[in-house]
Parts: sequence; structure tokens; C-alpha cells
Amino acid sequence: MLLFFGWDATPSGHRWETLVENVQNHIKSINWMYKKDLKKQGITYYNGFAKLVDKHTVVIESDKKNEKITGETIIIATGGRPNYDDIPGALENAITSDDLFTLPQEPKNTLVIGGGYIALESAGFLQELGNQCTVLVRSILLRGFDQQMAGKIEEQMTESGVKFVKKCIVLKISKDGGGEGGQIRVEGQYEDDTPYSDSFNTVLLAIGRTPNTSGLGLENVGIKTHESTGKIIVDDYDRTNIPNIYAVGDVAFGRPELTPVAIQSGKLLVRRLYTFSTLHPSYRFVPTTVFTPLEYGCVGDSEERAIETYGENNIEVFHSSFSPLESSLAHRFDWRCYAKIVCIKEEGRMKVTGLHILGPNAGEVTQGFALALKLGAYKDDFDLLFAIHPTNAQIFTKFQVTKSSGEDADIQRCCS
Repeated sequence: MLLFFGWDATPSGHRWETLVENVQNHIKSINWMYKKDLKKQGITYYNGFAKLVDKHTVVIESDKKNEKITGETIIIATGGRPNYDDIPGALENAITSDDLFTLPQEPKNTLVIGGGYIALESAGFLQELGNQCTVLVRSILLRGFDQQMAGKIEEQMTESGVKFVKKCIVLKISKDGGGEGGQIRVEGQYEDDTPYSDSFNTVLLAIGRTPNTSGLGLENVGIKTHESTGKIIVDDYDRTNIPNIYAVGDVAFGRPELTPVAIQSGKLLVRRLYTFSTLHPSYRFVPTTVFTPLEYGCVGDSEERAIETYGENNIEVFHSSFSPLESSLAHRFDWRCYAKIVCIKEEGRMKVTGLHILGPNAGEVTQGFALALKLGAYKDDFDLLFAIHPTNAQIFTKFQVTKSSGEDADIQRCCS
């Protein structure tokens, strides 16, 4: 594409070692900044393993010594960690997203096991860096997200060279004998019992996350956890069944596993505890983005969830493919970009209950529209917006085609 904008483009290699060094330096700088801010605020920082003794007492175990501290209120915000599951050989021969940027050399031929956003994001950027990637998924991609959008992401990633192995489970991960195929052998089985086997240089597990509750001593004070997930059960105000103990973030059951959600929940909880605030977060319209090479941003209901909740006859979907201006200028109309809004039919008006976009900078686009949905926007509110031209976001002011009409939605060139 650079040639069409007047640049002389010469192929150049990628230095994985430089990327890893810069990522690690960035992480170290963030940790240093947090420690500095805690000290500045007069907050005592302990580095160790915490365990509840009773509802007001915590023991902190560290290499140096064990310390006991007490508090009127306790907030649990321990987050989660990547799953290894019970796959034989996984712990010894596979890595997780936590380990990816500690690898001393480039991953090369990589198998990513999992179908969630971490799996697709990892496979997407590794493929773009020149590492052949294969995604192995047990069932569907992006469970919980809009499945039409998930399908379009799969199409785009397939076009970029990512391979998909679907409806397959992993039975064993072991060291291979070597050779050109790779050093790690993965054996599995398809849904129809057909065996699967292949070799890779790197195997990355992205099969969900486990809450960090083990060893916290929850049982010592009787804190209730969810039976299947192990997450801490909380009410709308983040309180556990023990009145003075709270939980926020990924460790709390029913909360979206997103960093901004944990941050916002923690801030509002502290304000409720120590100021006169009564505000608590609503999780109805939480925006999120899947950072695949072609980003997918969404907020509100998927099309499937809207149908399940309101009934197929009570919703309408407005949609369109579009090609960004930069693609048009380069003489390649990129029809992979796509947007839609999911609406509820309400007395002659269409209330927007879900918004989805697949395209460049989708996260930036979605952020602002999340407020519109939270405030109860209707389709005609979108129609009356003045568009910023030329932007991808203006596609939301131009919807004319509905899915129920059966008309072709591939009509918007470069959001003109």
C-alpha cells in the first residue's frame, strides 16, 4: 500500500529480540510508576502471598517474614491467570500469553489453542510479524460475541495466512524429535473422532482464565464462590456474603473480564466506602474491542442475544460493508470492513441495543458510541448526526439497508 502513497518500500526484517526488550522495559516502567505512586500517597505496599485468617485479619507470607495486618474493610482484587487445563504435557511444553514476551527468540511456527479474543489477537499479530500461525479451537470462535462478526474475523485472518483447526480437542503435548516441522508435537481428536497430529516450534495456550482465589483462605471466613468458575459471588455493590469484604475485577463472578471494568469498579467502590457517593457501575453497555489485525469493536447486544431476549420479530438489524478511504486511494476496495446496529422495535422507533464494527481503529470508534447506547439512543438519533468526513465512524450515520429486506449491504465505498 505504501507505494500508492508515494513511498519507496523496501522489505526489511523484524527483530523479535528488540520487541521483547522494549515490552519488558515498558512493563518495568509501569511497575516502578505504581510503586512510586503508592509511596507518594502514603500507601504501604507488601509483596507476598495474602491469606485471610478471619474477616478482619490477613497474613502476608513472603520470603523475608510473615506479617499479620488487620482492617475494618477488605477488598479482594487478585484478578486471574491463564488456564493450563489438564492437558498432558501442557505445563512442560506450552506457554501462555503471560510468557509470550519472555521468549528469547521468535516463536516461528506457532499453534494457538483456544478461540477467544486472546487467542485471536495473539495469532493475528504473530502472523503479521511473519510467524506462521495455526488456531485450534474446540467449538466456536469468540463465544459470547456476535457470531457474524466472529466469522468475518476468521475470513480476514484466513486471508492473511492464519490456519484454523476447528472442532478439535487437544489430547497431548509432547517434545518432538526435531526436524523442520518443529520441536513440539500436538496430538488431538476431531469431533468425528478423526485423529489430529502436527508439530510446531511454539504452542500457546489461550483457553480461558482461572480466578486467583486458591490459597486466599476464603474458606476460613466462609466467603461464597461460584461452583463452576470458582469466582467470588458479589452483589451489585461488589459486597461478598461477608459484609465487610468486597471483591472487584476478574475475581468477582458476573463481571466482564476487562481491565477498564476492574479499574472503574474499584474506583467507585472506594468512593462509596469513604465518601458520600452512591454510584455503582452498570454492566449493561460495556464497550470492548478485539484487537485482531482488522479490529472488531462492539457494545451492547450481539444479534444472537437480541433475538434470544426480544424475539426475532421484535428486532431489526441495519448493516453495511464499507471500504476505508486509504484502501480506495490504494486502488484496493477493502470490503472486509463491516458495521451494523441491532435495534429493538418500539412503537414506530428503533432503539439501538447493540453496535458492531469491523475495521481500522474500531476501538476508537466504539468508545464514543458506547455512551449513546447507555443513554438510550434510537436509530433516528444516529441518522440525524452530522458525519465527520472522511472517517470510518461515519458509516453509523448512513445505514439504509436492513437485514430483513434481503438487499445487498455492500454499497458504501470509502464512507463517502
